[in-house]
Amino acid sequence: MSMDTIRNSFDGDSSVLSWETWNRIKHTERFVVLSSVLFVLLFSYAFGRAPVVSDVFQGYHGLAMTILIWSIFALGFNLLLGQTGLLSFGHAMFFGTASYAAALFAIHVYNEPLVVVLVGMLAAVALGVVSALLLLRLHTVYFSIVALAIAQFLYFLAREPLVEITKGINGLDIPRVPLLGIVDLNHEYSGLVGTLLVNNLYIFIGVFFVAVVALITRIRKSPYGLIFKSIRENETRTAFMGLDVWRYKFAAFLLSAAIVGLAGGLMAVNTQFAGVERLYWSVSGDIVVMTVLGGLGTLAGPVIGTFVFFYFKGIVNGFPTLGNYWLLLLSLSFTAVVWAYPDGIWGMLTDFTAALRDPKELLTKTRQRIADLVPTGGDR
Repeated sequence: MSMDTIRNSFDGDSSVLSWETWNRIKHTERFVVLSSVLFVLLFSYAFGRAPVVSDVFQGYHGLAMTILIWSIFALGFNLLLGQTGLLSFGHAMFFGTASYAAALFAIHVYNEPLVVVLVGMLAAVALGVVSALLLLRLHTVYFSIVALAIAQFLYFLAREPLVEITKGINGLDIPRVPLLGIVDLNHEYSGLVGTLLVNNLYIFIGVFFVAVVALITRIRKSPYGLIFKSIRENETRTAFMGLDVWRYKFAAFLLSAAIVGLAGGLMAVNTQFAGVERLYWSVSGDIVVMTVLGGLGTLAGPVIGTFVFFYFKGIVNGFPTLGNYWLLLLSLSFTAVVWAYPDGIWGMLTDFTAALRDPKELLTKTRQRIADLVPTGGDR
């Protein structure tokens, strides 16, 4: 086969290997879901045990599970902010409430991991219904601040008045029991399964991660998801089309609360603990940073942002001397990325890979970005 033939196979519009074909494939639901399955299968291994790669990352299996759970949290938050344009500074209320509900149900009613997680999610949805009746009457910064106020109210309520139930700053310990009474979540595998996935707990979390990715992908590509985007772009025009904007915002809010509540329930099962710190305002702030850093409104962005955040918090934090400044380094990285690429790390990666198809275009875009970032003498 000649080089011309190979080149034509990539350049032809109807070729299986053309860029146009690849662009069609990568946006299909099936490809996104399969990619999430592959990510779960390889993430813990690449992060903590793969030769060379793991030596660079210096990660470990427990942190990989934490990142998956917080990625679910970030995806749920991004569904509200990235799709609908509603910025909440109080999403910790769903995360913490779900953790407490899961823990209390496990301790006092029935300690089955799957049921416990679902109870946590339902508790978050119930809280979402009540809070939405107040919050969705507000707009812009008022929505954000009142959401923060509700979350802080729940934090102080759990810390002091309800200390007999929540145990205050000491939190609640949850014994871990077999899934469905037969599957030991602590069981570690040998062979290939053990190398990639390690134990049943990782599989348990990974299944929920894939399910959330599949759900959000379906929503994004459905007419419902398009209406969410319409509300984000112009709420007034959406209302002029005869659509009940409040009803769609209510649906988006509850979907976001359900996914975040799922993450809260999983965190309770993973750590065997529920505490007031999961209701604290800094949790809401952290999830905003993760989502914006990775790429607001995208599917992969929140996962990337979560990984970067916890890499700094869990790995860089342990470095000698440098670890003392991990939050400063994260802040500088966040500022640099968002300043140069408002679409976050995912936007930077997609822009770069697209430009690689045409080196001249890459050079032109690089020069343009430098010109935009560095003021010239004529701008004085």
